[in-house]
Amino acid sequence: MHWQQLLSPQARLPVAGLEAWYASLLERSANPTPLQLAVLGGRLAATPGLAFLAGYQGALRALWPAAPWTLGALCVTENRSTRPADISTRISALTLTGRKDFVTAAEAADWLLVAAREDEPGQPVRLALGVVRNGAPGVHVETLPALPLMPDISHGRLHVHEAHCERLPGDGWDDYVKPFRTLEDTHVLAALTAWLFAVGQESSWPQALQLRLLGLLAGCAEVARQCPSAADSHLLLAGLFAQFDSLGGELDAAFAAGDGHWAQLWQRDKGLLSIANSARRKRLEKALAVLGTTL
Repeated sequence: MHWQQLLSPQARLPVAGLEAWYASLLERSANPTPLQLAVLGGRLAATPGLAFLAGYQGALRALWPAAPWTLGALCVTENRSTRPADISTRISALTLTGRKDFVTAAEAADWLLVAAREDEPGQPVRLALGVVRNGAPGVHVETLPALPLMPDISHGRLHVHEAHCERLPGDGWDDYVKPFRTLEDTHVLAALTAWLFAVGQESSWPQALQLRLLGLLAGCAEVARQCPSAADSHLLLAGLFAQFDSLGGELDAAFAAGDGHWAQLWQRDKGLLSIANSARRKRLEKALAVLGTTL
């Protein structure tokens, strides 16, 4: 992590279309690691939503290091479920057919990682991950109305019909979908913390609060180095989220005392880290059981 780049005062990137904003971010960094992409993106983001986008893209690159540098998305959800047994999209002979109900950065995503079943009828569920390009034959992304949370980051529905794909090696669930949950949590937490630090630096927040945000970023950097499937990684990540949650009162007070613009953005989007609380609690319980410890 190039901490000096984070700590130095910097002008935020202008708000633009998602593709243009992300291209500007890449111009400000030289072949960044996934965490560097997340942290710098959060530092330069004008909104929590754009910080989330940087963290999400960093997590995707941690998952698939050979990913193109353009915007991408992981597509798993069908009928509000990510359970393998509930997935009906199928991959066969390097073609994908099915539908995914949630695509992050829908109108801007260039490449899409699509979780699909490849098991034979009557056999245990087995997932693969196929890669398609947005707009390729048989690939269509339907942009949906903006959500109240992070309205500046679009979302959509993916339709694939006999679309040619590249199949990534390994098991779609164990090697990709499952570890991505931890990678996304880590990189999005880092990006949003960097956004908060930038606001705090500009708004002259109490030094103790700014230092605690920096400590949280250092913890994210360490967790990002660990295996995302390991029990100890899940325990460490739970500790980071506990630290973040403990700052809630101080953050609300700091925003209330400052520029109303930042406070409005924070009140609108601060719930984005709470979306996966239930899944994180389950991972923590499993991690404690595996490690044979209690907290």
